[in-house]
Amino acid sequence: MEMRLEVVQVPVTDVDTAKSFYTDRLGFALDHDVEYIPGMRVVQLTPPGSAASIVIGTGMTGMLPGSLEGLQLVVPDMASARAELLARGAEISAVQDLGGVAFAYFSDPDGNRWVIQEATQPAGREASQQA
Repeated sequence: MEMRLEVVQVPVTDVDTAKSFYTDRLGFALDHDVEYIPGMRVVQLTPPGSAASIVIGTGMTGMLPGSLEGLQLVVPDMASARAELLARGAEISAVQDLGGVAFAYFSDPDGNRWVIQEATQPAGREASQQA
């Protein structure tokens, strides 16, 4: 059996405000914005380089806007990713080093909380590649 997590719903109050935030501030690609049936609008957005997407919209979820927390975006270079996001107008926290792994945090306009994590190589691989 194969299972892939490819889409995560993010509850928002105003779809257009959230869509603008994710595309303009974070650089997510707009995959589609459709109203399948009256009252059900589906906007799918994908982070640059990601195989997984998020979905915002209306008529899809009972989650309260702003109730999602802890989704992680993994980046190869925290400093450059953070600098680009700040240049796009996103408000990103200072970087925290939690035992050799770097994290930064931000929220969308509804208060959904995200984490940016710098990709790190497992210690075992580092040692074997240096040998």
